[in-house]
Order: sequence, then C-alpha cells, then structure tokens
Amino acid sequence: MRPLRAAETLLLAVLLVLCAACGSRLPERDFERRATPTRGGPGPIRVGIVTSATSPVGGDALTGPRDGARAWFDALDARGGIDGRRVEVSLCDDGGSGVGNTACVRQLIEEKKVFALVATTALDYAGAPLVSAAGVPDIGGQPIGPAYDTYPHLYGIYGSSAPRDGRAPGWGGTLYGGTEVYRWFRQHLGARTAAVVSYNQAASAGYARLVTAGLRAEGYRVVAEQVDFALPNFRAVAADLGGQGVDLVLDALDAHGNSRLCAAMDALGVRVAAKVTNVQNWNAAVQKDYADAPVCRNALWVTGSSRPYDDTADPQVRAFRAALRGRTPSQWQLEGWAAAMWFTDAVRSCGADVTRACVEAYVNRPQPYTARGLLLPVTYEKLATPPKERRTCLSVARWRDGRGWVPQGGTTGNCAVVPQLGYRP
Repeated sequence: MRPLRAAETLLLAVLLVLCAACGSRLPERDFERRATPTRGGPGPIRVGIVTSATSPVGGDALTGPRDGARAWFDALDARGGIDGRRVEVSLCDDGGSGVGNTACVRQLIEEKKVFALVATTALDYAGAPLVSAAGVPDIGGQPIGPAYDTYPHLYGIYGSSAPRDGRAPGWGGTLYGGTEVYRWFRQHLGARTAAVVSYNQAASAGYARLVTAGLRAEGYRVVAEQVDFALPNFRAVAADLGGQGVDLVLDALDAHGNSRLCAAMDALGVRVAAKVTNVQNWNAAVQKDYADAPVCRNALWVTGSSRPYDDTADPQVRAFRAALRGRTPSQWQLEGWAAAMWFTDAVRSCGADVTRACVEAYVNRPQPYTARGLLLPVTYEKLATPPKERRTCLSVARWRDGRGWVPQGGTTGNCAVVPQLGYRP
C-alpha cells in the first residue's frame, strides 16, 4: 500500500510559501454544473492542464508535471490516440495566484469545455471547489496544498484515504503522514541523531515540528536548528551540526537555503550520512545548484512515491525518457507522464461510451493503480477514521557525481508498517 505522503506534500507547500505569497481568491458562486457535458462526445477528447508556470517561485519550479503529461499525450496521439480519438490538450498558466487559478478553471471548463483536468500543478489551487462542483475529474495532480484531500472529483498522484467530502481537509481538518522516511534511514544507514533545520517563519517552523515528531517516534535524538529568514547564518548551523554529531539532516528550507547550508557544511568540513531533499528537487540540476559543495552534494538523498527517472533498466522509464527527446528529465516530469497514463487507462476502460462517471469509477476502483510500475500503488479508500498505522512504501535515490540519482532498493522493496501522525495543514 502506498504511503500517505503528507510530510512530503506539506514540505513542498512550505517551500513555495517561503518563496512568495499567493494572490487572493475569486468568489466561488455563480458556477454551474451545466457548464460542460459529462460525456466525452465524438471527435477529440479535450483535456486541460493548469500549471503555475510563471509563478513567483520561478519559471521551471512547477512545470515538470505539465511537460511529462504533454510528452505522454504527444506520443499517444502519434500512435493513433485513444481508440482512434486524439487527445486535445489546452494549457493554462495561472501565474501562481489564487485569482489566476480560478480564472484558469473557468476558462478551461466553461470556454474550452474540457472533459477532465490532468497533472494540475498549482501554487494556490483556489479553483478546486469549482472543479469539484462542476463534477470535472482532476486526475494525477500534484498535492501542493490540501485540495486533493478535501474535494470529491479530485485525484492527486499519490492517492488519499480521507473522506474528501468538501468540508475540511482530511478528517475534520487533520491530515496524517507516516514515518517511513525516518525509519528507512535508521534501518539502512544506522542514523541515530537527526537535525531539523528551519527558518523562523510560521510555515517552515510548523513543518519542522511535524518532522521532529516523526523522528522522535522512530527513536532519533533530534537537534533543532532555526535560522533567521532574512539574514540566515548557515555557518553557525553547520558548526553546530558538526559539534552535535548529526547523522541525518532534514530541513524546511528553500532550494537556495539548501545550497547555502551545504556550502557552509563543506567549508567547515562537516560530514553527514545523508542530507535529505524532496521530490521537487529530484532533477539533474544538482551538479549546478550545489557546485560549491561537492561533499554535501554527494550526500544528498531523496525519497518519493514513484520509480526513479534514472532507473533506465525499467521499460516504462525508458519509454518516458525516449518521449522527452533529449530534454533533461525530472521526477515531476515522470509523475506527469504517469498522470496522463492514468487518465488514458481510465478512458480506455469505458470503451465507446466515455463518461466522467465511468472514468471516475476506474480511478475509484479498489485495485491500486501503479502506472505499469512507475507509481507506488495508488488508491482512494475514503476511510471513515484515520489509520493509526499502515504498511507504507517509498522509493529512494542518492546523488552520485557522474551517475546522477542512483536508485536504492527498488520501488517496492522499501516498505514497513509505520505509525501515522496527525497535523493541521
């Protein structure tokens, strides 16, 4: 069973909050279910992709899922589409604001008449209630905020066990995440002392508290390090990490802060078994971003819920890499590719009568979805009460100069029964 990636999702939300404040939201009234038909109709199948492509966090930060999904649909159409029907893709850049996101949702549903959304990656998914109210399935989106654990008709790429009744995230406003990441590093690297580095900023500090609770549940001694958001002294943090004998470093920092922390660690000769980053940074930019920290760079590890894009022994990964046509791959691109595959498989299950109800029946089926081995098993269970513990799995990779991200232990071999800890998003 796939992990509840709550901690990873919350970290991503924290990193984006650190970069920029999102815009205000538009009112959600006056949006009617009759805006779009519920059947695919004749001709091409219309799909929308919403991306915060020009958001304040940078042009390339959130475009990976969009590019992966486009690569899938382009390759699919080159093979004849879905049972002979082409997939017509409409893109919308919401600019990283709630206002822009709501405008994109209205444009795609009311004007473009899309049948579904795929691989949504929105800094502020303010239009989520409108998508749900219109009954438009959103398949394989990146859960940056709590929308995919709140609203029906929304299906994030990692799955959810929450009721998703539209009233509150998770179970009465509480989400749950497992401790599988911390257990893996304790079992495989023998890590016993972990540092959690955060900014003196509310979102960053809140995430640090969640990580600290998970580490302590797994028996770690935890060293808390907090730096000033405006004037961070990373050398002081690095010096304390060395003095405390830290094995494992986790953080709630942005990408720039991470590279500066690593540079300070290298400058002071601080060595750790693992410096853990998140799936958004699972890309080939490490060599450049950590150019001043070769030792720390080669101690970078990443965990996630999908097969590593460097695992080219897998035929599905090879197909994904070939479709990119030489473009630099990333893990988010692979997950966007898997989201588009998920939608395609759901449509194909309907045969000639393609309806939203049929597509959602496929997504909601009890059998887990794996995108032919690219994803850890994804399900939508709608549990009435949150689990106290569950068997979870994760994929793991570490950076090696000259080799890239090297997979560790396979996609389904890193599993354990771990406790589930609650947090308020």
